[in-house]
Amino acid sequence: MVAGAISTLSASIVATLKERIISWQYPPEHRLTEESLCHEFGVSRSPVREALRVLATNGFVRRMVNRGYAVRQVNLRELEELYEVRLALELYSVETLAARGAPAEALTTLRKAWRAIQLQPHRKGEELAALDATFHETLATLLGNGTLLQHLRAINERLLVFRMIDFGKAHRVESTCAQHLKILERIGAQDVDGARKAMRRNIEDGRTIVRTTLKEALARAYSMP
Repeated sequence: MVAGAISTLSASIVATLKERIISWQYPPEHRLTEESLCHEFGVSRSPVREALRVLATNGFVRRMVNRGYAVRQVNLRELEELYEVRLALELYSVETLAARGAPAEALTTLRKAWRAIQLQPHRKGEELAALDATFHETLATLLGNGTLLQHLRAINERLLVFRMIDFGKAHRVESTCAQHLKILERIGAQDVDGARKAMRRNIEDGRTIVRTTLKEALARAYSMP
């Protein structure tokens, strides 16, 4: 098998395993072995080994001596730290956008999207979580800071399942729509303090229930067949 083919197979395995990990289809410390993954994916050890190395490098699994790899899920402290870093990044984004002005067309597009969700809120949690992450990443994109966007995307990957659980709460869609529209309004008005306050409230609403969402994520992982 040529090196390019191995790389392609590895990328596919990485994507599949990463998706399972961030959606909590695997509980913490779930064991992954080369043998079982080779059997599941129908490939040789080389692409599986490469995929596991990539996942380990990115903090999704850890190597166990002579026992394969174990899935690394975030714990409560790490989850709270992710929210802290996310808050710092996003406050900087809206502060800067409000101070220097953001493209009116981009703000209008986001406003229309969230008004549409407001009118049709009954959607799957997975879809709403993805739309929520896209909203925040779009603001970071408007900022033009590639490094900030990269870090925000990495955090959002880890928070995906918690967003999904959060959107299952009563009135969460309604409040998120209102908060997003408020953020856009304050950015458009170039109100730095108002934009920061609106963003802080939006993020803190999810942050306040991290203990509950973590318990639900654990229950989801252990109930998987």
